[in-house]
Amino acid sequence: MKTVGFIGVGIMGKSMVRNLMKAGYELHIYARTKAKVEDVIGEGAIFHDSIAECVKERDAVITIVGFPKDVEEVYFDEGNILDSAMEGAYLIDMTTTSPVIAEEIFKEGTKRGFHVLDAPVTGGDTGAKAGTLSILVGGEKADYEACIPLFEAMGTNINYQGAAGCGQHAKLANQIMIAGTLSGVCEALTYAKAKGLDLETVVKSVATGAAGSRQLDLFAPKIMAEDFAPGFFMKHFIKDMTLALREANRSGLSLEVLSQVLANYEELEAAGHGDLGTQALIKYYEEGCAKDDE
Repeated sequence: MKTVGFIGVGIMGKSMVRNLMKAGYELHIYARTKAKVEDVIGEGAIFHDSIAECVKERDAVITIVGFPKDVEEVYFDEGNILDSAMEGAYLIDMTTTSPVIAEEIFKEGTKRGFHVLDAPVTGGDTGAKAGTLSILVGGEKADYEACIPLFEAMGTNINYQGAAGCGQHAKLANQIMIAGTLSGVCEALTYAKAKGLDLETVVKSVATGAAGSRQLDLFAPKIMAEDFAPGFFMKHFIKDMTLALREANRSGLSLEVLSQVLANYEELEAAGHGDLGTQALIKYYEEGCAKDDE
């Protein structure tokens, strides 16, 4: 496997492209706006004006786009991936999307002679840059094993989750954990501030105890610095939580913490904050939304 078509060269994708090139893969990329990817073109990625040209004759095609409708478009629209990729190619969707869509791509792709995997990632922009992403893979196990060298160029914690769609289910479980944990961080900082405590001292004190978490380590310093630049967009997290809630409902589960955190984020998005990072959840407390709900 030497040549890779890559669609979705955004915050995460750009670093993943760089790491694949460092590992010796020939990268062919497609982006709607060429100006946004001039840096990676300058570093050796080959740009194409269409998805069809990007994926033609490639050993593997990787997609990491924004929303489920984008996934459906790049795979199923006329002249796109399923119509244009080379028979026998590995098609790997690394977007966090609906498990149902992952199963549909697998079913249709397998019928057409492709090897299809759903392989969403976690680790954010930091993990993408460092090549330390966690990669959660669903599909045929033999296809997963064939793609391990490709995955190792982008991540360090790579695990097979099961049949098609299982990678997406594992990622949604991850997002459910993040929702509760980040909400807890924001509530704790809000409480500590209201009681007149020094936030830096509090965070340092609890970070190595039972309350310690990756969310605390990553986002408490940004929250205290009022740095809301997106490592991961709020609007994309809302999409993920909505998918998780929908899947939970399909299984008859009542996930009340997830429901509440999603409602809080949706209120912030309605106030115009959707393009901020997930740590901007603190604004729900700072801007009086929490009091308004009482």
